[in-house]
Amino acid sequence: MRYVCIHGHFYQPPRENPWLEVVELEDSAYPYHDWNERITAECYGPNAWSRILDARGRITRIVNNYAWISFDFGPTLLWWLEQAAPEVYQAILEADRQGRQRFGGHGPAIAHPYHHVILPLANERDRRTELLWGIRDFTYRFGRRPEGIWLPETAVDLATLEVVAELGITFTILAPHQAAAVRPPGFSGWQDVSGGRVETTRPYRVTLPSGRELVVFFYDGAIARDVAFGDLLQDGRRLAARLLAAASDTVDRLAHIATDGETYGHHHRFGDMALAAAIAALRAERDARVVTYGAYLAAHPATWEAQIVEETSWSCAHGIERWRSNCGCQTGAHPGWTQEWRAPLRAALDWLRDTIAPLYERHLGALLRDPWAARDDYIEVVLDRSPDNVRRFLERWQVRALQPEEQVRVLEALELQRHALRMYSSDAWFFDELSGLETVQALQSAARALQIAEELFQVPLEQEFVERLAQAPSNLPQYQNGRGVWERLVRPARVELANVAAHYALSALFEEYPERAAIGCYEVERLEGTAQRAGRAHLYVARVRVRSSLTGRQQAFVTAALHLGEHNLVGGVEPDGTPERYRQVLAAVNEPFARADLAETVRALDRAFGRAEYSLRSLFKDEQRKLVDIILTATLAEAEELYRHLYEDSQPLMRFLSELGVPIPRAFLTAAEVTVNADLRHTLAEPRPSIERLEQLFREAETWQLDLDHPGLAYAVQEAMETLATDWRANPRDVALMETLAGLARVAAHIREPINTWRVQNIAYELLLREFPGQRVRAETGDAVAQNWLTWFRALCDVLWIAVDGGESGISAA
Repeated sequence: MRYVCIHGHFYQPPRENPWLEVVELEDSAYPYHDWNERITAECYGPNAWSRILDARGRITRIVNNYAWISFDFGPTLLWWLEQAAPEVYQAILEADRQGRQRFGGHGPAIAHPYHHVILPLANERDRRTELLWGIRDFTYRFGRRPEGIWLPETAVDLATLEVVAELGITFTILAPHQAAAVRPPGFSGWQDVSGGRVETTRPYRVTLPSGRELVVFFYDGAIARDVAFGDLLQDGRRLAARLLAAASDTVDRLAHIATDGETYGHHHRFGDMALAAAIAALRAERDARVVTYGAYLAAHPATWEAQIVEETSWSCAHGIERWRSNCGCQTGAHPGWTQEWRAPLRAALDWLRDTIAPLYERHLGALLRDPWAARDDYIEVVLDRSPDNVRRFLERWQVRALQPEEQVRVLEALELQRHALRMYSSDAWFFDELSGLETVQALQSAARALQIAEELFQVPLEQEFVERLAQAPSNLPQYQNGRGVWERLVRPARVELANVAAHYALSALFEEYPERAAIGCYEVERLEGTAQRAGRAHLYVARVRVRSSLTGRQQAFVTAALHLGEHNLVGGVEPDGTPERYRQVLAAVNEPFARADLAETVRALDRAFGRAEYSLRSLFKDEQRKLVDIILTATLAEAEELYRHLYEDSQPLMRFLSELGVPIPRAFLTAAEVTVNADLRHTLAEPRPSIERLEQLFREAETWQLDLDHPGLAYAVQEAMETLATDWRANPRDVALMETLAGLARVAAHIREPINTWRVQNIAYELLLREFPGQRVRAETGDAVAQNWLTWFRALCDVLWIAVDGGESGISAA
């Protein structure tokens, strides 16, 4: 028997704003909201509903790849999926349940430390917390203890393996070049296998200094490299053949690979389908068996021993230097750029961690029995922040009954520690530039830790931290060094309770909030409020209570905001949130506003708040973009109308010039581009888009060779199709819905950008299994309605590349 295991490491850095605990808009992920959302659409979702194709490229089955491979998910990514893509999250959990049944109780999922921290570079205390949190998160989500664990970047040393083994983990996965020497059972001498020469088809026992043992699987590096960076995913059958060939000369050995999970769909488009095809081909082989590591190990215990090369990883040729020095490893996207910033960045973060540790210990030592053990246990609160669970946590660790303010301080100190762990996420060092998205995210976590530490311990820390960070050079002249990155990209993101109150007031000018509103991880309770209008101007004055849902810290504020028209917003916040102060502010600004004296109203706001310093720039990013869109709507509509008139009036002349072969003036083409792009967006946003109108607009675009917003239009088509498909699932006999969906799929051919239709295909496949058989029976008895339904269903499945006749026989719940 030949055994095969494919491991996928699925991970994204924590992208949440550390003050709001929500992922904000990331423009580089356009047309998606952020990179988590984009990669979910390209990879995480498609692997849960992957396609098996026939010889004509039509979908015959949809399968859950996760149920057939070995996989790990970063816990912070799973947390996001649970909130933002619950259907994908549930499919991942279901895959492990199915896999446990299929593989004798040895599920496909293995654990992952809570953050993607390079564990050999962490201190002993952080290493243990990361592993404890990751194992507990796994148990909470998958309902079982993990057998194995993935080490971030496969970065390893004996100290890390000691903790892993101590915590009851059986195995981990390493790259072949991380093996130093091996020996068979009964032999005392070691064989040198350095440089990746280890035999990868067997597991190895690593005996640790404590006497504990841990099993290591060294994956096949050549095949993994061709999957990740070569063309092996162009045909899943080729991947299956390579894996089978790797196991062909052995008896009951294991051919296995490990790659980034994002390889299957994000890095390689349709990689999920290649993976599904490879699994199908492997399952079809009579002498081959797809397994998980745990299932293989249960049947084939490790008898050979191995020694590892310490302080090595799978993605740095220099060990683990990529995460602490300018070792030369880079993405290759910016030749000539330096990574000399890596060492000062780590040194600054280490200084911050080591400076706040004794302050944390001393501060909480008077309130908790063991501050560090409490930090290890804090994962229980991270997983469940309900008031009852927080109360039980505090009762477990408090030295006495804590006062409400003391409870807040304890929770703030533990949040400080959570961010002090999160700031070490490895992506901060992986890429080429200090001001990159992932590095700034890590620095924002450091800023959040700094903020809490300075407020709790009443010690100045930021200045010295920034001085250390300034030693890190940037490759971009606008930043110069870490100080510039901090001052331009990190410090402005800092949020206080007053910022939340200001955001509430400014955004309340445009939307109506309930009495209690959630803004990120804050709850804003409106205690009193008054809204008034004077022409286009809008004034809002309120007394609110802002409360952190993480720590319970709360404060009442008086806040006011004035919209003068267009993008002109001004607002202020008063920390005195008493009813008396509210009435004073209200009276001060009401009088001039009632007279429509806006200049005096602004001066009244300045007097009331010392300075009304908040504006549109003060809004959190998503709300800021939403309000900008609202403000721009009227202006853009006017501009589009002007362009439309120009385009309509100039069309006869444009046709005449085209017939003469004379170049069309750029002004005319610009008017055409604005008009056609706008009309396409507006038509696609309709509840039932007119296919005839869309076809007409695309013909116009092709006639004049207009520059369309293809990425944006592809996303708009995707959203329109998903909305209609969701309605169709609820009303499967609505033929008009099918007709519109089929039309949208046809017009999509005009867009020079791939359209992600996997959700629509999933729904069509679901109805193929659920609705099609009954409709076919009725049609065969002469039911004209059913016959018409079948005609349109086949037409829709045809443009969605779903096999109907004969395809249903390939139903699989795998």
